[in-house]
Amino acid sequence: MASAYVAYEAYCFLQIPPSQDDSSVYFEVKPGPFYKITSALKKEGLITNSKYFTALAKYESAIKKVKTGEYELRRNMKPSEVLNILVSGIMVQHSFTIQEGLNIYEIAELLASKNLIDENEFLRLAKSPSFIQSLLGQSLPSLEGYLFPDTYRITKYQGERNILKIMVERFHEVFASLERAPTNLSRHEIVTLASIIEKETGAPHERPLISSVFQNRLRKKMRIQSDPTILYGIKEKYGYWKKNIQKKDILEKTAYNTYKIPALPKGPISNPGRESLQSVFKPEKSEYLYFVSKNDGTHYFSKTYKEHQRAVRDFQLNYKARQGKSWRDLNKKK
Repeated sequence: MASAYVAYEAYCFLQIPPSQDDSSVYFEVKPGPFYKITSALKKEGLITNSKYFTALAKYESAIKKVKTGEYELRRNMKPSEVLNILVSGIMVQHSFTIQEGLNIYEIAELLASKNLIDENEFLRLAKSPSFIQSLLGQSLPSLEGYLFPDTYRITKYQGERNILKIMVERFHEVFASLERAPTNLSRHEIVTLASIIEKETGAPHERPLISSVFQNRLRKKMRIQSDPTILYGIKEKYGYWKKNIQKKDILEKTAYNTYKIPALPKGPISNPGRESLQSVFKPEKSEYLYFVSKNDGTHYFSKTYKEHQRAVRDFQLNYKARQGKSWRDLNKKK
């Protein structure tokens, strides 16, 4: 009688789901002995008997085949279905979007907020000389500029190294697809300039024109004088971000401050998208050397310093021109 009852109980375990509820559960298999997995499954209500589940796994020779990871299970699954998923290695994929113009610190913070990385390890690898060399074939300060802005789908157990690799591989793919034009700039200089263009404007139609201004200035041996490079230089030198630029910041020489450096900074200050990268290869043909914000997300362009000074007075020093306006107005127009 006892054996018959055990057989009936085992049959019910195998054939009757623990619940009729078909809701999904994200179940995490962590490294460790199999009994901890079965205990967690039972605690979560995904199986009704740990010993029977272990027996099933032994019968299927599956105990060593269960892979560490995060899986999507349903509460109305039979034990064999649960086991098949844990053995499959098909993990939950999380979607995240890297917007154009984010820097490595912002990307690290974003991914850490989603519990997809360890922020410190991500930044350590992003500045690791050997890792950078393996991905880009160059000795560079960091992977800044090469983490391509896009939407990615990764698993929770992808790891910092693989996530960085995926984003850099996407950069290579996009960079190779750009429409080329003759340029004296190296790849690193192209990415650096594109990263500054990305931070200077959110208006897609302006990128080729802003690229023109910077390249015109570089040809004339003029400093490109981009405010975002000041802020990035302070972060790299002192380890913190400033919200507002003061006169002393403009005067301080860092490896990124283009008010002091008569050339491009030593590396990118953000991660540029396709349009900004393309604008370096194909800038607008112009004689412009200056631009100033019109307080609505777009800019006024000038050929001479005198004209530029007048534009600064009209758009920046004139309080009425700034009142009630914001660069965010550009998004409203879209």
